[in-house]
Amino acid sequence: MSQAEVPASVTLRRVYVLDTNVLLDDPKAIFTFEEHDVVIPMTVIEEVDQFKKQLNELGRNARTISRYLDKLRERGSLREGVKLRGGGCLKVRSVARDVGKPPYWGPDNNDNRILQMALMEHEERGDETVVTMVTRDTNMRLKCDALGVPSEDYQGGMIRVDTEFSGVREITVEGSWIDALYEHGEGSADEFADLHPNECVILKEEEGRKSAVGRVTTDKRLIRPVRRRRDNVWGISPRNKEQEFAIELLLDDDVKLVTLNGVAGTGKTLLALACGLKKVADDEIYRKLLVSRPIFPLGRDMGFLPGDVEQKLNPWMKPIFDNLELLLSTRTAGQGKTREPNYAYLLDKKILEVEPLTYIRGRSLPQQYLIVDEAQNLTAHEVKTILTRAGEGTKVVLTGDPEQIDNPYVDSRSNGLTYVVERFKDTALAGHVTLHKGERSELAELAAKLM
Repeated sequence: MSQAEVPASVTLRRVYVLDTNVLLDDPKAIFTFEEHDVVIPMTVIEEVDQFKKQLNELGRNARTISRYLDKLRERGSLREGVKLRGGGCLKVRSVARDVGKPPYWGPDNNDNRILQMALMEHEERGDETVVTMVTRDTNMRLKCDALGVPSEDYQGGMIRVDTEFSGVREITVEGSWIDALYEHGEGSADEFADLHPNECVILKEEEGRKSAVGRVTTDKRLIRPVRRRRDNVWGISPRNKEQEFAIELLLDDDVKLVTLNGVAGTGKTLLALACGLKKVADDEIYRKLLVSRPIFPLGRDMGFLPGDVEQKLNPWMKPIFDNLELLLSTRTAGQGKTREPNYAYLLDKKILEVEPLTYIRGRSLPQQYLIVDEAQNLTAHEVKTILTRAGEGTKVVLTGDPEQIDNPYVDSRSNGLTYVVERFKDTALAGHVTLHKGERSELAELAAKLM
């Protein structure tokens, strides 16, 4: 009887063979399966060793894995197996003999050596034990399936996403409810289930033309109207309800964390910059507008860039500067066609600071308006590092599109932006809006839909 044919009523012992990408994604993965046996192939240790000198999160994770395994080694032999607190056993093994390979077996590379370990474990333990390969690598899972080896994606680094939560909800109410909302400036939210703090709502009359837009209070007891702004924000006016909601959250000093996601051209970065400049330069609520983004190239990387840090950073921050030029052009529109928008003044006066996330670790950022663009390329650990830098009086804005990820080590469920949206949706300090309608241009919106 093969492993795939084991009846559901039979409880078998399980062995999990961990791939390198699992440990580099989450060093604590070795403790996730404590009630079962865990096998780490020697090839995985060798691959981890290649990352330990890197000065990024992969390097930190590689060093953390080594420390965890070294502490386990102090409790016993990794070759013979070290008992885990949950009752299982952890071993580090090398492939000591050939196993029955199919004729279509691939080249002698690291992936196939790790896969060979899973086959060897199955041969040695027999059908009474379920041997499962745990890997984040899609191709590795395909190979496992072709060889009849059970495989799983590692779920520890992912988050169960509420696909219904966009930060904006449409609710059907009676016309009298909408009248009372505007008359009293608030309405009871008790009759509506599952509302989140700071969630934005579109209220519509079931039969009629009455409608209203509002926002749920932090205690989830009331809905207060969101009134259309009569003045623009640094030359920018909302073009749709989602942008109205975004501006409402971006300008609310009590909302310390705002997350905006949406497809290209929906105005996420532009709105965040406009509101940040208003709060820093006009209202002087914050000392500085700090804008940052992770450095991941689109397509083939051009290699090292010449010059100092500012010159190296300029190509990566060009999208930020493009948005700043657009904002400044609206404020100088009546001052002659030859006048060039100049954001250098904002940089010189320290109103605006643009820098990579590389240097944020260890810093403390009090009384600042912090915008992190392209946050979908961050891991959950990196986002945690950013949020824990926020000092007293700091507001953090994360923008990005989970469908445009350039970081090969995260996906739509494990990236930092999605992680924050899901974890903070029930907190009073956070607000979220998903923007759907593209406003960059007719062509940009059509491309986002069709491609």
